[in-house]
Amino acid sequence: METHADGVDVLDPGECWELAATASVGRLVTRVGDIIDIAPVNYVVDGGTLVFRTAAGSKLSGLTVNSSVVFQIDRFDALGGWSLVFHGDARALESESEIDAAAQLPLQPLIPTLKPTFVRISVASVTGRAFRFGEEPRREDVQHG
Repeated sequence: METHADGVDVLDPGECWELAATASVGRLVTRVGDIIDIAPVNYVVDGGTLVFRTAAGSKLSGLTVNSSVVFQIDRFDALGGWSLVFHGDARALESESEIDAAAQLPLQPLIPTLKPTFVRISVASVTGRAFRFGEEPRREDVQHG
């Protein structure tokens, strides 16, 4: 972690993956043409990938047009928090062996709907920031460069 005096710390990729494994819901960002969409999904970390389940609909159809995605995970409380951004490619799992392996992951839909399709995000890059909350500094105490 790279610590800064301004209350924002840059997380290294290992720290990002550790934090991602402690959460279960993130936001999937897709783009099809000029349309950018964002949807909350529950997920699990599986090695260096993220896996979620979905049903037929806009998330899944969007991924068949453009597999490039952004996935954001964050957590905050009264003292601070963190935010992670993963960039990668998402694809629906198709082979029986991939689906069987994914079915063994601790991943169940949060709402009582059938989500038969497993999607794996192969992550190309991850960035993260940790935040410590506090009082805003007085303008006269901040040096301007």
